[in-house]
Amino acid sequence: MAEYLASIFGTEKDKVNCSFYFKIGACRHGDRCSRLHNKPTFSQTIALLNIYRNPQNTAQSADGLRSAVSDVEMQEHYDEFFEEVFTEMEEKYGEVEEMNVCDNLGDHLVGNVYVKFRREEDAEKAVMDLNNRWFNGQPIHAELSPVTDFREACCRQYEMGECTRGGFCNFMHLKPISRELRRELYGRRRKRHRSRSRSRERRSRSRDRGRKDRERRRSRDRERYGRF
Repeated sequence: MAEYLASIFGTEKDKVNCSFYFKIGACRHGDRCSRLHNKPTFSQTIALLNIYRNPQNTAQSADGLRSAVSDVEMQEHYDEFFEEVFTEMEEKYGEVEEMNVCDNLGDHLVGNVYVKFRREEDAEKAVMDLNNRWFNGQPIHAELSPVTDFREACCRQYEMGECTRGGFCNFMHLKPISRELRRELYGRRRKRHRSRSRSRERRSRSRDRGRKDRERRRSRDRERYGRF
């Protein structure tokens, strides 16, 4: 019996524990869910709840109509947000293995940022500190998350452009960053193993591409976008 219960834990067959919370660290029923949400006491992954504000969902003109935000502007805004949060996590708390941002519209997933650290101790330290900090004029709500495999948490139909549930899908719709920013952020740890001089050269060449443009946009939009 114990083996059977262990085999179905966190699956649809489990009538006690919520499979959605186990897979994605969130559930649309919240505290009203009929199944248990087993919050982890230790984890490599943390969730920053509702921290990302999508301009395409929030921007409105003076007459109350939604103002247009181009795809290019949207990607620039998102890359700036992602780079700032990712850099803050690595510099303050420890090496980040993976970071993902939800593009869902449901209240339990909208704007959620999931950060998976290399070490559980770093995740614990981040949660303790971040719950005393603010971002974009709002207090940060951070918690340890049960998510360990984002392949299980994300919507495969969304990745193929076939999800019919849109932003209210119960699985993660993960918003991608630009290829250039991905190479820059995730390439840093490979450069750490090379000589400092060579690493500095390559990092400088990589950052020079688009860095000046991003700095100009940051200066222009500093009051519009949130900062730590």
